[in-house]
Amino acid sequence: MTVATRLLQQQLSALMSRRNILLPACAILLLIAVWSWRLQPTSFEWTGTSGKGHGPTSGVLLPPAPNKVDLSDPEAPFVGWPLQRVCEEANYVEGLTYICDNNSGGIGNIRNYIQTCVRYAIEAGATSLVMPKIRQRSAEDLENLFTNYLPLSYMFDEDHFKNAWTTYCPQITLYGNVTDIPNYPRGPDGQPTIQEIAPKDFGNRGGCDWKDQNRHTDRFGDTFRGWLKNETYGTPPSKETPRLIRFKWGVLWDWPVYKDGPEFAATFGHILKFNKQLLRLGKEVLKNMHGFAKSQGAASGEFLGAHLRTESDSMSFWPVYDTQAPAYLEKAIQRGYKAAYLATGNATEAQKFANDAAAKANLRVVTKRELLKDKDLEELDSLTWDQQGLVDFIALLGSTYFVGPMPSSFSVYMTLKRHLKTGGIYYRPYKAGTEGDGFSYMVGNFNQYWEDWLFMFDGMWP
Repeated sequence: MTVATRLLQQQLSALMSRRNILLPACAILLLIAVWSWRLQPTSFEWTGTSGKGHGPTSGVLLPPAPNKVDLSDPEAPFVGWPLQRVCEEANYVEGLTYICDNNSGGIGNIRNYIQTCVRYAIEAGATSLVMPKIRQRSAEDLENLFTNYLPLSYMFDEDHFKNAWTTYCPQITLYGNVTDIPNYPRGPDGQPTIQEIAPKDFGNRGGCDWKDQNRHTDRFGDTFRGWLKNETYGTPPSKETPRLIRFKWGVLWDWPVYKDGPEFAATFGHILKFNKQLLRLGKEVLKNMHGFAKSQGAASGEFLGAHLRTESDSMSFWPVYDTQAPAYLEKAIQRGYKAAYLATGNATEAQKFANDAAAKANLRVVTKRELLKDKDLEELDSLTWDQQGLVDFIALLGSTYFVGPMPSSFSVYMTLKRHLKTGGIYYRPYKAGTEGDGFSYMVGNFNQYWEDWLFMFDGMWP
């Protein structure tokens, strides 16, 4: 072998060695580049609505990086792709209409009534939905929840609901009223024929506590559609012969919210955005509260938010004033707050709490009425009891730390909504009854799942 030949072999060997290293290295660098591009934090930008799927060209809001957007903010943008995914998975039945109007109580109840009904409508395969309505509470008797039917705009932004729904769940047509549905069924009196159901009746629930979530949601759709086809219970629905379904009163906290994944649990609640009037007043209260806290020595306007639930319609087994107040003041002292915002419909005990707070915790307490003036106060006075409660809710969402009673649905909803700060779209359940998540703490009993109403945490979308 000549010298030249040996040199050529050495050069080729060196080249192959470098190549053996270079090719895998290039492949690894290429993979890193591709994944780096895919994992770039996405901004919340509205895109078109053409096509299906969940990628950049699907016309949906892309998943954000963790905590990129505070989903506890009542004005956070609606993340619609989890809803779109659920709607695309449904098996639709032409002519099936859901009517979600059996909604009453405070904000925690009403939201869950509507959301539970709407979620079942998707699972059932409804092709139309009547815009949800809200029953107004009596101003004279707070326990009377069943007066007039009011439009969704009584509490929520109706345009937002329509836009979110038609964008991400276009398979289901929205109607303003039952009588807008083509060919709607009528009884002998000319009134719409509506069947009332309870979803839990479509599954074997022997031995279950009545408060338990529906453990048959995975099978509900098939079972319910089988019932629809059985002429014993009515004419099977079609475009020419629609079937109208309404839930019996009391169907709430019924759907296990994590059945659909944390991303759906974290975002579904925002189809119900508070109406613009209530948002404006709530934000004004919050701004003034930060200013008040600063005047009391809180450098950045930090304040304790407290929900004192001792009104006349409070349930007998809920914590009373002497349980709630000392626990709230203990948290204020531990955390060094100088100011507190109090939400309550009981003026007498609001003053009592303010006096106790000043004497025992050197804490100044104010309510929304003390933080608004002139036209804003007049506007507040024009609102109903429950609407004023929503102004409180918006202000409390912005508090530095929140305390409330278990099992008030107002406080449970508040705690779950604020817990979105911990993980955003990757939200995980709140550990009820612990020392809290750093944003909220609830006072009450946490020993028995049913009797202490802990099931609400598993059946309420934040």
